[in-house]
Formats: sequence, structure tokens, C-alpha cells
Amino acid sequence: MKRRTNRNLSAEEERLWQRVAKTATPLENRSALAKTDKLKKLPLETKSHSPNSKPIPQFEIGATSDTALPRNNLSKGLAQELAQQPVQMDRKKFQKMSRGKSSPEGRLDLHGMTVASAHSALMRFILSSHGEGKRLVLVITGKGRVSDETGPIPTRTGVLKHQVPQWLSMAPLKPVVLQVAQAHQRHGGSGALYVYLRRR
Repeated sequence: MKRRTNRNLSAEEERLWQRVAKTATPLENRSALAKTDKLKKLPLETKSHSPNSKPIPQFEIGATSDTALPRNNLSKGLAQELAQQPVQMDRKKFQKMSRGKSSPEGRLDLHGMTVASAHSALMRFILSSHGEGKRLVLVITGKGRVSDETGPIPTRTGVLKHQVPQWLSMAPLKPVVLQVAQAHQRHGGSGALYVYLRRR
């Protein structure tokens, strides 16, 4: 690496330097500048903003947090959801149906079906029952198998049990369905649904 050697300024560089030097203001008191530099390096004093302010107590992150894990909270159970639906049909007929004293005019058993085949079978059954003038039909979904596997994500048992009410509340079945309720124990209990159809 070559060492830089001092050289003389050219005439053009000298003129440029003179122009720059005219714009600069000389330091009058170098000792005053040194004092301000020392002041900048001193730590700042913390001043309280109000005379009544209290000191912040020592704390550790997470010391007051709740260590209990939250419980898995799925949405309401099917029976509770169906019970909270408003009664659209005649109230006396609804009470009679809920007590298992009404006889269904038709029944559909969806046990062992896949979701796709159960959906098409349900649509066919409900629409044909409505076309025949039936009012109360029974749809057996089953209670669902309880799985031995327990994972971090909570799962519901009985896919069809929870899908069928949704299908009944959607087109093309919604216009012909007046009321859906959980069946009485004598007709299958929580594994079956009463579907009350509208008049033709």
C-alpha cells in the first residue's frame, strides 16, 4: 500500500478552498465546546413529573399471568341449539311431538352412510315426503362413534348428527321444513331428529 505524500494545492483547488473558508465561522471559545461535549456524556437525571407520583415497583414478566390452561369450548350442543330455536309450528302439536306422543309418518336411517350419500338421501327423502303430503318424519342420524384418539384439537362425535340440521336449514330443504327438534327417547333420542314439514 502506497503512502500518501503531501502535495501542494493547484490554483483551482486553492480558489475553491478560499470560497469554502469564507462561509465557515471560526470557533471563538474551544474550552466552552469541550464543556458541552462533557455534559452530553453525563447520564440524565430522572425527574418525577408530579410530586405525588409513586415509584414503579419491581416486576417480572409473566409473574401475574394466569397459568391455568383454558378449557376447550366448542359451540353449544345440538340439543341446546335445537331447544333454543323458536317454535314455528302449532305449540300443542310441538309439545305432543316433543313428548314422543306423535307418530312419524316416515323414517330415514342414515347409519353407516358417507356424508355425500347421506346428503343426497336426505334431500330425496324430505322432498318426496313433502310431495306426498306427510307432515312429521323421523331422520335417524345416530349418536356417533366415540373416538379413542385424543388430540390437541377437540372434535365432535357424530358428523351426520351435526350436519343434518344444517342441511335442513339450507336450500333446497329449507322452504319445505317448518320445524326441527330432537327426537323423544322412544324414537331414538339424541340420535334422531323430528322434521316437521310445511303443508303443500
